[in-house]
Amino acid sequence: MSQVQKTIPLKSLNSAPRLDKPQEACGVFGIYAPEFKVGRLTYFGLYALQHRGQESAGIVTYDGDTIHCHKDMGLVSQVFSESVLNQLPGSWAVGHTRYSTTGSSLKVNAQPAVISTRLGTLTLAHNGNLVNTMELRQQLEERNHDFQTTTDSEMIAGLMAQEVDGGKDWTEAAIKALQSCSGAYSLVIGTPAGLMGVRDPNGIRPLVIGILEGNRYVLASETCALDIIGAEYVRDVEPGELMVINSTGMTSFRIQSQPEPKLCIFEMIYFARPDSIMQDETLYSYRLRLGKQLATESRVDADLVMGVPDSGIPAAIGFSRESGIPYGEGLIKNRYVGRTFIEPTQRMREQGIRMKLNPLKDVLKGKRAIIVDDSIVRGTTSGKIVKALRDAGAKEVHMRISSPPVTHPCFYGIDTDSQDQLIAAIKSVEEIAGHIGVDSLAYLSWEGMLQATGKNPKHFCSACFSGKYPIAISDRIKGSKLMLEELKVFYGNHEILL
Repeated sequence: MSQVQKTIPLKSLNSAPRLDKPQEACGVFGIYAPEFKVGRLTYFGLYALQHRGQESAGIVTYDGDTIHCHKDMGLVSQVFSESVLNQLPGSWAVGHTRYSTTGSSLKVNAQPAVISTRLGTLTLAHNGNLVNTMELRQQLEERNHDFQTTTDSEMIAGLMAQEVDGGKDWTEAAIKALQSCSGAYSLVIGTPAGLMGVRDPNGIRPLVIGILEGNRYVLASETCALDIIGAEYVRDVEPGELMVINSTGMTSFRIQSQPEPKLCIFEMIYFARPDSIMQDETLYSYRLRLGKQLATESRVDADLVMGVPDSGIPAAIGFSRESGIPYGEGLIKNRYVGRTFIEPTQRMREQGIRMKLNPLKDVLKGKRAIIVDDSIVRGTTSGKIVKALRDAGAKEVHMRISSPPVTHPCFYGIDTDSQDQLIAAIKSVEEIAGHIGVDSLAYLSWEGMLQATGKNPKHFCSACFSGKYPIAISDRIKGSKLMLEELKVFYGNHEILL
């Protein structure tokens, strides 16, 4: 195995202020295309999935019996360069861009996970979160697994490696290992025999199949990663389906019987890119309908409808069309500001969000403005936005949210706060309005959110709004969210594994 490494000195990402949003899931990508430069295509696929995670990125390529691996902390464009990509030859590849949910933000936890087996090197990229990690860790420890990371992704890879070393082939090992896993997982797995792609039986996280010329296949978290490399979208990997891709083509297996599908509704509201296709349409179209439904449910007299860039804009346009109130841009986003590791000065912090969002004073002065956003988690950023609009001269500020109140934490791969940190779990809508300083506040109804999908409402996970978790969560795991926050404060954000 060749190992290309470059170290970018960074402060602990856990020390950075948390955004007032549910934090991204991860992005996975895989390609089997011996005639193509798979390392380079994987780079562009991850680049298209950058919105799903900005902490680390990695690519592993398979070149015969040799793998080439490069992974590091930072954005995709920071981790990879022309010279690095030139050192990633091969016929198939696995890629990952990460936001940590299980395991903290350290280089050792960057994916893909890499494990040696009797049949060669196994690599695994994971989007999601398991809910039985304590049991799996104990099982692996009893078999003397040498843990290299603190991620549940390594546990999946470790289980699969042990099945291989016990005599099973790659497909048998994957099916057996995954039958022990409970939770959300969309995986791209690399082996010396080819690629695999799999979704958990509920299909909570997305995974799609694309095809390149010459019947070469691509796996990705979203269709936008197919578009960037010129691959054609074929279909979604079905919940509970294992796809095996090698020199003979693509074969489908079932890992276990499929319960009711439960795609994460927040993928559609916020996480996935608006140009990605889910449920047979671009998410831009769904988000427009959310805005229209929001306008129907919560009308208010105003002069201007605006969205919080970028995720709130489609719903704001839909709100404007339904209400007849003109749409305009009142906030300008600095699109060259990614995740910065340089601490702003205290004065800059006090000024709030100006580094990323800046109000247009001549648009807002004397106006009654409706500002549309997709969610409120803690209310910190929302309050700063409202203050910035008032400082710019807005006469009234009315906030409309194109999803219901977030009242419960997610345990399936989205990093939300513990319940006592979720503002809608501890305050009424009127209290939240006072807290963030708006003249009025309204959320989209749970029924309206699901109705706007145009699909069977039972086929979505909306546990963060309802508290109804499709996969059972133990009381110990439910309590771990609060315990983790307390331990991070006590231990100063050092490595913690629950």
